[in-house]
Amino acid sequence: MKNSQEDRFIVSVKVGPKGQITIPVEARNMFDIDVGDTLMVMGDKNKGIALLKDDAFYKLMEEFVPDGSDKNK
Repeated sequence: MKNSQEDRFIVSVKVGPKGQITIPVEARNMFDIDVGDTLMVMGDKNKGIALLKDDAFYKLMEEFVPDGSDKNK
């Protein structure tokens, strides 16, 4: 079982004048985010903002939006 301190972190970031934030190294390491990666930004006015790597997002969406290739199974 993983140590909970390895699975979670809390850091603060500031929004710069161009609306940018720096993703903390803890998050980049935990989620294997590298320079050049594409992230999806999702928002819900009541629930907040979430970031997800695009490949993980598309994999997740495959579960909810089938591509139709297995309609006749």
